[in-house]
Amino acid sequence: MYNYPINKSASFPNFKCPPTIEVLGTGTAAAAPDRAVVVLGAVTEGPVLPAVQTENAKIITSIIQSLLKLNIPREKIQTHDFRIEIQYDYQEGKQIFRGYKVTHLLQIINDKVELTGILVDTAVSSGANNITDIKFTTSQPEIYENQALSLAIRNARQKAVTIANTLGVTLFTVPSQIQEIASSAEPIPYATAVFAKSAVTPIEPGQLTIYAKVRVWYMFADR
Repeated sequence: MYNYPINKSASFPNFKCPPTIEVLGTGTAAAAPDRAVVVLGAVTEGPVLPAVQTENAKIITSIIQSLLKLNIPREKIQTHDFRIEIQYDYQEGKQIFRGYKVTHLLQIINDKVELTGILVDTAVSSGANNITDIKFTTSQPEIYENQALSLAIRNARQKAVTIANTLGVTLFTVPSQIQEIASSAEPIPYATAVFAKSAVTPIEPGQLTIYAKVRVWYMFADR
């Protein structure tokens, strides 16, 4: 938007702002997810901390080894969360020590979404007893972000033209200012269906929608 110096000694009626139309434009682009982000791991409990930690570590090691056999690169398997918590019971207002709880969650990035069900089943059969999240994303978000942004700018232009035609004024071709409003494509959670005869947990990636929004200012003149 153009900025004009203001003479404080001048009266406001003599100050003129450039005639401007301000519009919001939106656009969306659809993408087929090509990446799954899975968070899973093991939760173990017991009265003796070293034993609980050892049990948990064995399960996590087994999970990692099984995932490596699926040709998932080691660099795409990383610790997402690790916690040791003291567990208590409460009886008649008294806190009674019950034991320890060890949680170790892994984040696995899988670039073969069609194998997500096999990945989950493999981890579970290797001891995983906690699956907290499965989300689908795209490995090239910038391509779809640009598509959505282009559509948002076109949408803003169409709105401005409609307003100008309604007012009977001429819209300048090039906008005086464009502001992109922060938007994002939220990873979509998985949807599952249970089939009695299915050998693999069916996990559907669905479709990812990328959003873009812009604020655009157009100057105009009388016809």
